[in-house]
Amino acid sequence: MRFERLDLDSWESGLPASGFEVFHTPDALDVLDRHAAGDRLLVGGYRGEQLVGMIPLFVRRVAGLRVVSSPPPGMAIPGLGPLVMPTSPKRRKREKVNREFTAGLLDAIEADDPRTLVRFIGHPAYPDPRPYRWEGLSVDPSFTYRLPLDERSSDEVLQSFSRSLRREIGSAEESAVEVETAEHTVEAAHEVYDDVAARYAEQDEHFGPSWAYVEDLVRSLDERCRVYVAREDGVYEGGIIALYSNDAAYYWLGGARSGGNSGVNSLLHWRLIEDIVADPPLGSVHEYDLVGANTEHLCRYKAKFGADLAPYYTIESGGAAMAAAKEGYQLVNGVADRLLG
Repeated sequence: MRFERLDLDSWESGLPASGFEVFHTPDALDVLDRHAAGDRLLVGGYRGEQLVGMIPLFVRRVAGLRVVSSPPPGMAIPGLGPLVMPTSPKRRKREKVNREFTAGLLDAIEADDPRTLVRFIGHPAYPDPRPYRWEGLSVDPSFTYRLPLDERSSDEVLQSFSRSLRREIGSAEESAVEVETAEHTVEAAHEVYDDVAARYAEQDEHFGPSWAYVEDLVRSLDERCRVYVAREDGVYEGGIIALYSNDAAYYWLGGARSGGNSGVNSLLHWRLIEDIVADPPLGSVHEYDLVGANTEHLCRYKAKFGADLAPYYTIESGGAAMAAAKEGYQLVNGVADRLLG
């Protein structure tokens, strides 16, 4: 397998029609190039002239180590990592392509160098990280909830929710709270951002993603981003920034309010889901990713939506020599990990 560095145009033309995350899109990668630490490196793997694998990498030097990550830490990205696109439907050939891409990639980035730390967080559409384990890296599962919406009416979806969630939504709908899909997206996104940052400040915790980064992403993603804001008598009560891949909508930032009307967050999610069913920004969007099913107290709420549990995998360099570097990486990424619980 031959590996090449891709420019954004080649990356865009190589993307499949489905099976990738919103942060795999060229617009999102362009934003990350401007705001994330390290150098962006877009890598493609070819068999002959056929592009069969892709991965966006971010490379930087930290305390004498060369860190190769996908996604970059601290940017509130649920998953990125490899895209493998074998052309054959046969299991044996698909696994062969995955093995060859993995081995060639690790060789290309010199992953066996003791001064190199590799950390990939894959996405649910990449189901087979076993070749990384066979190459000596550690592979650990995490989970998210994905709510299927294809060929389902809003009523069918609502009835699949728990009784308590339906009750919260109904109470919020009967109140004076109104949810709007923001016409002035950036201004509304700033309200949501400030709300989340204030919530972290109340808990004496630093909120990692900068407003400059969030603003750039909201502007650059255009139709792949919507902002939902709940107001009562014109007063902000809560909001959600939603992002969209070709397949899914993602609950990205927001939902920070815990007091007042307890149904506000539930109503925000419900309005977003109703729009996916009736008017998605892209016609191929067919599920809602609640982004994270790893924190017990958050799962008690998210499980009420009756979504499917979907695994994804963290792939890391192994060995005791990497323990301190991993600890430092996780410290930098800690806010994002909590956001994506």
